[in-house]
Amino acid sequence: MKIFRSLVPVLLLYSINACGQIGSHNHKTINKMEYSKINNQKVLAAIEDWQKGDSAKWLSHFSNNATLLDDGHPRDFMKFSKEAIGKERFTSINKVENSSMDIYGKFHSDIWGDFKTYFKFRMGADGKFDQLLIGQANY
Repeated sequence: MKIFRSLVPVLLLYSINACGQIGSHNHKTINKMEYSKINNQKVLAAIEDWQKGDSAKWLSHFSNNATLLDDGHPRDFMKFSKEAIGKERFTSINKVENSSMDIYGKFHSDIWGDFKTYFKFRMGADGKFDQLLIGQANY
């Protein structure tokens, strides 16, 4: 018991130091997302709302009957949006194509981890997106 009592102050000091409260401790800097490659204002607004985790605003960019293809397989767009938003996000935008309708970048999912992905937006006649194609990217 005497050994345990003498170790408590030492362990406490190490735990405080490990958290960076004493001495120098470096943390990874998280940079602001770079959106300058996205020139399509509607796609940009949708991606920004996705990144913010704002479900209502994200969904406002899409028609009521929007469809989703995930690696070519149909999925429920509304269910995907409600389950993924706030838990999945781009960590970088690496390239854009098709007048900024196709976005490629590194992506983080709290469930699936980190990988490269694409979001390809398709515009409907009503001026809102009526289809979103997502999937793992190879670039």
